[in-house]
Amino acid sequence: MSGAKITIHAGDNLPVLRSLAAGSVNLIYVDPPFNTGHAQARTRIETVRDEEGDRTGFGGKRYRTTTVGTKAFGDTFVDYMEFLRPRLEEARRVLAGDGSLFVHLDYREVHHVKVMLDGIFGRDAFINEIIWAYDYGARSRSRWSAKHDNILWYAKDPENYRFDHDAVERIPYMAPELVGPEKAARGKTLTDTWWHTIVSPTGKEKTGYPTQKPLGVVRRIVEVHSRPGDTLLDFFAGSGTFGEAGASAGRDVILVDENPQAVRVMRDRLARFSPTLVDDVSVDVDVDGDGDGDDSWLGHGPLSAIFCEETPSKRTSSSPVRRRRRRRQRQRSRQRQRQRRAAPGNCRTALERA
Repeated sequence: MSGAKITIHAGDNLPVLRSLAAGSVNLIYVDPPFNTGHAQARTRIETVRDEEGDRTGFGGKRYRTTTVGTKAFGDTFVDYMEFLRPRLEEARRVLAGDGSLFVHLDYREVHHVKVMLDGIFGRDAFINEIIWAYDYGARSRSRWSAKHDNILWYAKDPENYRFDHDAVERIPYMAPELVGPEKAARGKTLTDTWWHTIVSPTGKEKTGYPTQKPLGVVRRIVEVHSRPGDTLLDFFAGSGTFGEAGASAGRDVILVDENPQAVRVMRDRLARFSPTLVDDVSVDVDVDGDGDGDDSWLGHGPLSAIFCEETPSKRTSSSPVRRRRRRRQRQRSRQRQRQRRAAPGNCRTALERA
């Protein structure tokens, strides 16, 4: 491995930020909640062959859908700006003199947050707005479909910041015959508009966490705006994409999230880096997933020692039990369906039930 160190804080990010030394972080990337007004959730399913299943697949074969699990978090804030303000003020304090902050948002709040960041950092500290454009998902029939996110880049010192031009990714020219063979072979550098697909719904990168961002997008920020050995910070860590991008490139990364599902996703995703868990719990955060909400016993230590040795044995020993239970549930469900079909007069309509 790269030898990079990852620290995962499970708890409220504001006390964690206040505990960090001034000027101790070289690069910050945050993907805060977008304040969509509703819960963000992603449900994972699996399908198995079943002649009485609820789906029809290739060749007319029937499949049964089983819900594997759901990951979710609340995304509604009465005063979104006042929620973010103290956290972004602390972000500026902990940045090193040549450090940068990247804030990943969408059309709902980006304009308000930019005005606030202008006040915190100064308008001259605003360097770029990066547009991440993608082309996936449903189309609106009543307005132009929103298919981009906004990433605001602020430097602590607009005269002194890290931008490694040689590390900027190159892409093919759209008309290579117009620039000559040498330039065409080298390609052109990216602009402030990045076309990049979302995380594939069926790809290996997918963790199942809602709002997960592509590793390719975040990796560009890490490689251009930091050096090996630097300290990186993401205090809305979610699925840990920034942690993977940073640690893979030899950077130390501090990740913070109070959502226990996010901490569990990061635990599994980043296990190969042997991350350290710091349990900054101001509320009950059920990090270990046992349902008791009390994880004070976790202490401070490598997550691999806490989880990665014990969890597989638990899953191995209990999985046959879970499979038998699910099989019995399916059998009972099919039996009830057959009984209802055999005695339609016993089935009350929705109107009768009402």
